Amino acid sequence: MDSAPTSSAWIAPAPQPLLIRDLFTRTRSWAPDRTITYRDIRTLTYTEWMARVERAARVLTEAGIGPGMRVGVMDWDSHRYLELFFAIPMIGAVLHTVNVRLTPDQMAYTIRHAGDSVLMVHPDFLKVAEEMAPQTPGIGTWISLSDEGLCPSSPLPFLGDYEALLAAARPGFAFPDLDENTVATLFYTTGTTGEPKGVYFTHRQIVLHALTGALTFAAYSQPLTLNDHDIYLPLTPMFHVQAWGFPYMAVALGLKQVYPGRFEPSTILGLLETHRVTISHCVPTLLQMLLHHPGATSVEWSRLKVVIGGAPLPLGLAQLARGRGIQIVGGYGMSETGPLVAVAHVKPEHPLPAGTTPVDALDVVTRTGFPMPLVSAGIMDSNGALLPPGRDQVGELVLRAPWLTAGYHNEPAASEALWRGGWLHTGDIAYLDSDGYIRITDRLKDVIKIGGEWISSLELENVLSQHEAVKEAVVVGVPDPKWDEHPHADVVLRQGFEGQVTPKTLSKFLHRFVEDGTVHKRAILTTIRIVPIIARTSVGKFDKKRLRAELAATSKS
Repeated sequence: MDSAPTSSAWIAPAPQPLLIRDLFTRTRSWAPDRTITYRDIRTLTYTEWMARVERAARVLTEAGIGPGMRVGVMDWDSHRYLELFFAIPMIGAVLHTVNVRLTPDQMAYTIRHAGDSVLMVHPDFLKVAEEMAPQTPGIGTWISLSDEGLCPSSPLPFLGDYEALLAAARPGFAFPDLDENTVATLFYTTGTTGEPKGVYFTHRQIVLHALTGALTFAAYSQPLTLNDHDIYLPLTPMFHVQAWGFPYMAVALGLKQVYPGRFEPSTILGLLETHRVTISHCVPTLLQMLLHHPGATSVEWSRLKVVIGGAPLPLGLAQLARGRGIQIVGGYGMSETGPLVAVAHVKPEHPLPAGTTPVDALDVVTRTGFPMPLVSAGIMDSNGALLPPGRDQVGELVLRAPWLTAGYHNEPAASEALWRGGWLHTGDIAYLDSDGYIRITDRLKDVIKIGGEWISSLELENVLSQHEAVKEAVVVGVPDPKWDEHPHADVVLRQGFEGQVTPKTLSKFLHRFVEDGTVHKRAILTTIRIVPIIARTSVGKFDKKRLRAELAATSKS
């Protein structure tokens, strides 16, 4: 009998690093002829698109862009952006997805703070870029990202236009082996106070997030699933946490993809129908906007699956979407978490009302979500102790997962606070229910404090959303001389209900839920105002900070 080789006879190879480069290794052969379309202006096969990624890498390296350098991108959701999602990190540089909905001063701050040395700019943002230029002296290379392939007339010293540079570049590129812990992307998130903070992710983290996300949506089917026959269109901007990581999943699976460019509801509705899009993701307000658009009647919604994140999925919106035949589910994450960590899939053994199917389980799909594989979720009290499951065991949601940001870029104190006690602190107040789902009751900063008790603004929004006349509702706490605070709701009505429904009507509707115990008894103190529009943040969430400031200013005048 032969003896086993001794340790000196053979040396094991180094572990294979997890690199963004390898997300499309399989796709080269699996889906070479599937297409990536940009706004019906341009369509590329995967073979053509991958060749462009290689040319983009050559353009960047020949322009002197190397490992560790930061490259800022200001573009709409496009095939170009998707190429740069890969080309920039695959040469060892860092992709900084500039939030183009910030103010020019805020954008300039993020570019300086990130240390960008290159800025790639769509002509729609040229004036902003020119305005920012004196505040961003570190930018040594400027590249245009036009649809036409023409470099705009500008005092900025553009190297050239992306399309022209790619056309002139030699084909092929040998992407280097990198340490999987090399930083790949950087994105700035806005908080309630102070300047935007940069969250960053490594190759390893992005690959693990993509693989786990694809596994989660492929393996757990109700109310929706993801597979290689799906047709994908992002409705979350690509500057926001890599469009929630879905483009990386889509490329790894070789999906047909459609990129809408500038957000124009009529264009997006046309693309959804023309390309028979089957899967997307967005914040609740955006789906509301599309479903209430006059052109919505031309779309066959029943083929569409939508993941809602960025804010809780209101029951009223879930009901509206299911009424159109959309398969919808809530997901949870934040910029710091990469972002997905939980999805409200329906457990196969979950009890459902008689005569219903899992896709009708709106109580489940509107929960915050069930932790994804590799995610540990806990509820922590004010003393740092983890709480058991239970509706009365409310505390701060804390997380662990291998793709959570290690901290804030160049912000050591804030990073330490984010990860105190070895858990990432979300700032969300929540509990774990008996089925294992996370149930967020509110953001810590949005909890309404009434007479020493806390009331969830999210619960009140959810109740108001169920009135047939309510299109959108946002609730904040406002100062109250007797109760510390009381709830205030701004409500937008659906078309046709203006003048028929009043704040008094909605108050009576809300009181029904107080009487049956659905919401706290002091919710009867809620003041309601009917408004034509609700202000949103740069990523489409309700801007509660702005609303509180407006109400405070009104009360003083």
